[in-house]
Amino acid sequence: MSIAWVFPGQGSQVVGMGRDLITVSPAARRIFATADEILDYPLSELCFSGPEADLTATENAQPALLTTSMALLAAMQELLGDRLEQPIVVAGHSLGEFSALVAGGALDFTTALRLVRRRGELMAAAHEGSMAAIIGLGADMLEQICQEVSAALQNEHAHGTVVIANYNAPDQLVISGSVVAVEHASMLAKSRGAKRVIPLKVSAAFHSPLMIEAAEGMAQALTNATVYDLTIPLIANVTAEPLYHADDVRREIVAQVVAPVRWIASIQRMVALGVETFVEIGPGKVLTGLIRRIVPGARLINVGTFADIQSLMAMQLV
Repeated sequence: MSIAWVFPGQGSQVVGMGRDLITVSPAARRIFATADEILDYPLSELCFSGPEADLTATENAQPALLTTSMALLAAMQELLGDRLEQPIVVAGHSLGEFSALVAGGALDFTTALRLVRRRGELMAAAHEGSMAAIIGLGADMLEQICQEVSAALQNEHAHGTVVIANYNAPDQLVISGSVVAVEHASMLAKSRGAKRVIPLKVSAAFHSPLMIEAAEGMAQALTNATVYDLTIPLIANVTAEPLYHADDVRREIVAQVVAPVRWIASIQRMVALGVETFVEIGPGKVLTGLIRRIVPGARLINVGTFADIQSLMAMQLV
């Protein structure tokens, strides 16, 4: 059965993540120790003990999630050894794409950590715009609403733009843009049949054109970063197509800051490539829930704790 490894993004963080690994896996301990050294602050303690408000802050949550996902992967590799079946593709949701790039061989962990720390800083510094989750409205209708609102506001407001930022599942989309545009689009979505509209607690309009300065900052951060060709193809957030080469990875890292996360199309592309089993590596089960709604019947495995790794060790297919 062909396998894909997928890695969660911001929002999956939880106090206590990774704590159960450090007593059983030297490889996981090394990942956390490396993160503490590179970042020059006790990220591991923040993951293990919080406080939650500090862990949730964008500049902390992003390196914390990367580190925990990589610690889980390192523990899997250490404890399962040759029994661990390799994926045919990797992917990650937004921030999770950096974990996938490490797993796929394009970045080493220390390079990814430095890039993610910078990404978190740039995104935390952005204070323009807002986001909202739209539940139960189709993508075609929501795209039309975004176009209508953006066109109507262009002459009245600077950056009067709203776009779909996350195509998470057929019944779960996220819009992003200027505050007034997101408010207008949210009202229209409700009037045209959305079951729920949920304003998100974010500081800015992530994955929208309003993040252009953050994208420029990531381009600058990449100038001194070593990027390799992928040994396992990455299904890219921006295009939902496989990436193989270092130059493509560099473009993806910059573009994904302002472009939508095409998660539905990414999962569908993986299925078209023959993937039958999706292994979510990281805290929580957000991606598992989304994939279940995109591909009913897909085989889904979560690896978020040491207990999950123990369960894998008992499985015939890992």
